[in-house]
Amino acid sequence: MGSELAIQRVEVHQFQWEHENLGYAYNGFNWVYMPGSKVIRTDYLLQIFTDQGIVGEFVGGGTADYAQMATWVYYLLGRNPLQRELIYNDVKRALRKQDRLSMGPVDIALWDIAGKRYNAPVWELLGGWRKTLPAYASTYHGDENGGLDSPEAFADFAVQCQQMGYRAFKIHGWGNGPIEHEVANVLEVRKRVGDKMDLMLDPACEYNTFADALKVGRACDEANFFWYEDPFKDGGISFYAQRKLRQLIKTPILMGEHVRTLEPKVDMVVAEATDYLRVNPTYDLGITGAMKAAHAAEGFGIDVELHGCGPAQRHCMAAIRNTNYYELGLVHPKTISHSGPIYADTFSDNLDSIDANGCVPVPDGPGLGVAYNQEFILAHRTGHQIYQR
Repeated sequence: MGSELAIQRVEVHQFQWEHENLGYAYNGFNWVYMPGSKVIRTDYLLQIFTDQGIVGEFVGGGTADYAQMATWVYYLLGRNPLQRELIYNDVKRALRKQDRLSMGPVDIALWDIAGKRYNAPVWELLGGWRKTLPAYASTYHGDENGGLDSPEAFADFAVQCQQMGYRAFKIHGWGNGPIEHEVANVLEVRKRVGDKMDLMLDPACEYNTFADALKVGRACDEANFFWYEDPFKDGGISFYAQRKLRQLIKTPILMGEHVRTLEPKVDMVVAEATDYLRVNPTYDLGITGAMKAAHAAEGFGIDVELHGCGPAQRHCMAAIRNTNYYELGLVHPKTISHSGPIYADTFSDNLDSIDANGCVPVPDGPGLGVAYNQEFILAHRTGHQIYQR
């Protein structure tokens, strides 16, 4: 394949765009449908340039991730981008006092380089075989603005998704209403879709007490939910609390979105704090870290579920046996997906991205197999950092 690759420089492009008909919930954090309002979205394009003209690219991560990346990105310069395991272990150790979130975008871009180097999609390098992935519709949080503002509205949307071909539907509820409202939502959605659709609930750590989590969990039992995820304000990290919840309800628990790196995720499973294990390539030290966690879960005989959507998630899922659904979201009957206009090809995580069987395709081009909308990104660029010698 010629001489050894070396990283020459790294560029980070910050860009912003307006997401219409979206605002913030009561706490100022959760996005909710809000007609006539606009949210200013900030995104990032990471580019890693090599001395042989191959460029690894990834859109994702947040402001804190790229601020942290600036503290160690010079480590990459001159290194072989194909030595992902070495880079993973070196940086993981160097960032041991931090959350390491900055490693995810870099590792994903390194996998993009590898795929382009060998003219193969990432899923093929991972040993994957799936060409399509069953998806679930993952909603925005409940609102009070004429969108997902009642159990009936959530149920209407679930039926709409079911008729489109979705096999599964995940609820992000309100979080600040009476817990009886959450219980009613769980029961109403199941009543409307019948028993032919898998249902999930993700309160996103909004419930105030363990007792609230237990009440809604018992409703999930009654409604035969597929999983119950990150219910209350332990932050999604209390092994003891989740183990106790598992002992008191029948619905499988899904945890791990807020637990970083392989070893604590394994500890969570050993502590019997979860039934499914949550991983995300962006959060969990890249595709390298996500696949380590997936195989660890396989060793325990449990399933792993990919958090969030995007090319990296699709490539990982295509190479994982012990997984069930691709998270397509966030979606809503009255506003667009949260991923925005960042792709210049057919890749999409919009509500209508599924086929008649409720599946999404896995990109088949070299690397991540997607083309980013460079014209849009550069036209909306608000910051640009170059790291080179």
